[in-house]
Amino acid sequence: MNTAVLATQPGATPQPSTAQAPVEAAPARPRVVPKSPQERQRARNRQWLLAAVAPLLGLGLLLLVWELAAEHSSQFPSPLATWHSAQKVFAHPFYDNGPNDVGIGWNLLASLQRVAYGFGLAALVGIPLGFAIGRLKFLGRMMAPIISLLRPVSPLAWLPIGLYVFSNAPAAAIYTIFICSIWPMMINTAIGVQRIPADYLNVARVLDLSGWKVFTKILLPSVMPYMMTGVRLSVGTAWLVIVAAEMLTGGTGIGFWLWNEWNNLNLAHILIAILVIGVTGMALEGLLMLLTRRFQYDDAR
Repeated sequence: MNTAVLATQPGATPQPSTAQAPVEAAPARPRVVPKSPQERQRARNRQWLLAAVAPLLGLGLLLLVWELAAEHSSQFPSPLATWHSAQKVFAHPFYDNGPNDVGIGWNLLASLQRVAYGFGLAALVGIPLGFAIGRLKFLGRMMAPIISLLRPVSPLAWLPIGLYVFSNAPAAAIYTIFICSIWPMMINTAIGVQRIPADYLNVARVLDLSGWKVFTKILLPSVMPYMMTGVRLSVGTAWLVIVAAEMLTGGTGIGFWLWNEWNNLNLAHILIAILVIGVTGMALEGLLMLLTRRFQYDDAR
């Protein structure tokens, strides 16, 4: 019997309809077709081109611009002339004819030594202070105006203060590196501490962990990526500062060697110094990037 008719009769109890709405078919999932060996090879070739050929093209463009600049100036050395000069310079990089007449190898080592001293002192002070600033709100607010005031100051402005205080050019250079490279480590470490999830610290309180365990198990692993970023920035800053400081203070160092070659009007040696400074900075950056990749934020947490 039709339930619609039954529902219209007096005293009849409506019955639920057994008719069902049409069910739409689920959309078919796209079929994943595995790549053929030829397609995988082409993808690898594209990655290889991007990783190897693109940087080589950039270097080629630099050499082309350099060569064009040399053609328009009779005194500006070409890449080939600079290469010949570099062969002579690096033939005896560690000769020593007196305090201010040593090979480029000794000058580079002297600069790296000063960078290590200044950067090491900055790390010893800046990283713990960054932890304290991140953990203590009052200290963070107290240090904020000091950091904002001193961080933008040029390295060359700090150098006269260092010369006055220490009366020694190498010590003044190390002091300048310290005061200029401390800020990235301090700030990044403080930011890392402030971004630690509150749940981690609450769990530590519930478990009644000691301060040392909180530091080694929660704070340090979580802050490490930020801290390594600050270290990388600080090393780059330190390398920039030492070149400028040595140009003004004299003595031994790659910055002094560059300035001395300028006084001799030896443009080829100036270009060699620039390339040595750039390659050394690139090597330091690469080493620190390898260390930074070992401390990804998700892994550290």
